[in-house]
Amino acid sequence: MKNLRMAIWMVAGGLLVAAPAFAQGDKTMGQGRAVVTILPKGHGEMPASISQQDLNIKVNGKPSMVTSWKPLRGPDGRLELVILIDGSARSSLGNQFQDIQEFVNSLPPDTKAGIAYMINGRAAFVGPLSADHARVLQALHLPGGPIGTSGSPYFCLSDLAQHWPSGDRGARRAVVMVTDGIDNYNRRFDPEDPYVQAAITDSVRAGLVVYSIYYQVMGRGDRSLYANNTGQSLLLMVEEATGGESLWPGIGEPVSFKPFFEQLNRDLGNQYELGFSAPLNGKPTVETLKVKVGAQAVSVSAPQQVFVDRVTGGE
Repeated sequence: MKNLRMAIWMVAGGLLVAAPAFAQGDKTMGQGRAVVTILPKGHGEMPASISQQDLNIKVNGKPSMVTSWKPLRGPDGRLELVILIDGSARSSLGNQFQDIQEFVNSLPPDTKAGIAYMINGRAAFVGPLSADHARVLQALHLPGGPIGTSGSPYFCLSDLAQHWPSGDRGARRAVVMVTDGIDNYNRRFDPEDPYVQAAITDSVRAGLVVYSIYYQVMGRGDRSLYANNTGQSLLLMVEEATGGESLWPGIGEPVSFKPFFEQLNRDLGNQYELGFSAPLNGKPTVETLKVKVGAQAVSVSAPQQVFVDRVTGGE
């Protein structure tokens, strides 16, 4: 009997010692999600559907668990999209209005769209974020702002991320920036530009996927090859971090936006939502992400950075 009591106390003591370790382990696990675009490497048919078992991911350089994987189509494909136009864009932007209108009208009926202008470091909406696309397009107009109106396009992107005009975190959030990408406060290519880095962090935390169409603005002397490369390189940093892409990587102003919007529609129609769990060291934070997909001949565009948050009670 004495030996039995001793055994019971030893087991109970072991459980008491182990319990805090389990609880601590639970507290150090975080969760996140990312929008991943998967396209065939050629222009042929799409490959077989990508399954969760085809994925290998690393968060902060360490293998992590995929907790969910679903195609963003039908009821799961909710989309909110904002076209963010530089307030100092040249008046020739008016030549692209028909392409912008056709693109907005081509969006699925339940897609909420909006148009905002970069003005004094803010993303200034001139209409609502709405599924009424005709109403959205009523806000489209020439920027007409003075030279330097936007200050830095990255201020404006940060403002949009921090004040996204919707509380629906279940919807994709896409942004199309129409700008030259030059930061007036640091007119050179600086990978550590604090405003660019802040825009990246804010966008990642808000779940934005950022695309861009390079477009020259007034009075910045941005016709030089150096300025062109500088602006596009800064935009590319934002796009790669958020999982978007440069829709116009050329020199100068594009003749038409139509092919870029066609590419964007193709991307939006081939996206998946990735859910994952990863260690959380302290408070919620932005970490690096790498995604690999099996041996299929596909092109994978995933954000290089993701927001790892605490696990909520519903997860």
